[in-house]
Amino acid sequence: MEYVRFGNTGMMVSRLCLGTMTYGKPTERWPWALNEEESRPFIQKALEFGINFFDTADVYSAGASEEVVGKALKDFAKRDHIVLATKVFNPMGTGINDKGLSRKHIMSAIDASLKRLRTDYVDLYQIHRWDYHTPIEETMEALHEIVKAGKARYIGASSMYSWQFAQAQYTADLNHWTRFVSMQPHYNLLYREEEREMIPFCINQKIAVIPWSPLARGLLTGKRSKERNETERAKTDTFGKKLYGEDADFAIVERLSEIAAEKGLPNAQVALAWILSKPAITAPIIGASKPGHLEHAVAALSVHLTEEDIKKLEELYLPHPVLGFE
Repeated sequence: MEYVRFGNTGMMVSRLCLGTMTYGKPTERWPWALNEEESRPFIQKALEFGINFFDTADVYSAGASEEVVGKALKDFAKRDHIVLATKVFNPMGTGINDKGLSRKHIMSAIDASLKRLRTDYVDLYQIHRWDYHTPIEETMEALHEIVKAGKARYIGASSMYSWQFAQAQYTADLNHWTRFVSMQPHYNLLYREEEREMIPFCINQKIAVIPWSPLARGLLTGKRSKERNETERAKTDTFGKKLYGEDADFAIVERLSEIAAEKGLPNAQVALAWILSKPAITAPIIGASKPGHLEHAVAALSVHLTEEDIKKLEELYLPHPVLGFE
C-alpha cells in the first residue's frame, strides 16, 4: 500500500479510501446494503491490504453504516492507526431540525455519530452538501468548535460549487476558524466537470481531493451496456440514474474496455489507474461489496498508463450538466 500526506496537513492516508455506504443494513432507500455479518470481512480485508482510511456518513443505512464500521474497526484495528471520516447534512429523523448544517443539528449530529462509531473523535468531519438555508458563518463556527472540543481532528467538504467552497474558506480565514482540509467531489472518467474550477482550486490551496464514485456507480466496470443497464442496485438507485447513461458515457466505457483488454486487465483497474494518475487526487473512495473488488482496487496502484492511454480514455468526453450536488 502507498501512503500520502492528506492535503496540507501532517496526516498520512492510504492511496485508497474504503467507502462504506454499502455496509450497514438493507433499508427502503438502500435495499442493496450488506448487513453486518456480510460487511465485516470487507473491512477486515481492507485493513490487511494496508488501507487505513475509511469513509462513512450518518445517513448511510440511517446510521447503521456508522454502527457496523465503528464496531468492526474497534475489533480489527487500533484507533490511532486508522483515519476515520464521516459526514453531516442529510435528514436523520422526522424533526424539522434533524437535517442541514445549523449549529443545532451539527452539535447533535457529531455526538450521535461518535456514539454509533464507538469513538471519542473522528479524524475527518465533512459536510455532505451545501446548506442553502443556513449562513455559512454559523456552520463554520460550529465546525470550528467541534475541532476545538477534540471531537474532530480536521474538517472537510463534499460536492458543491467552487464559489461556495471558496466562500467557506474565506469565512474561516476571516474569523480565524478551522479551514476545510479536503474536498470530496464527484469525479471519474464519465464525469470530469470538476476539472474546470474545483480541482484547480484545490491544487492551488493544497486541499486533499478524495473523489466519490471513481467507477461511476459500477458503470466503468464494463458489465453494463446501453441495452443492459440495470444491476440489482441500479434498479433502485434513483440518484445514480440521474448521473450516467448518455450515449457518450457508454462510448467511453467501450474505449476503456478496449484499453483494458489490450493490457489484459479488468476495466476497474484501468479506470482507477486513470484517476490515480491525476496529481490532484489524494485517495479515491472505493466501494467493495463482492469478492475481488478490493483486490482489483489495490492492484490498480501498480498499473501504469501511458500518455497515449490517457489521451484515448479522455478524448471522447463531452461536457455534462453539473450533477451530484443534491
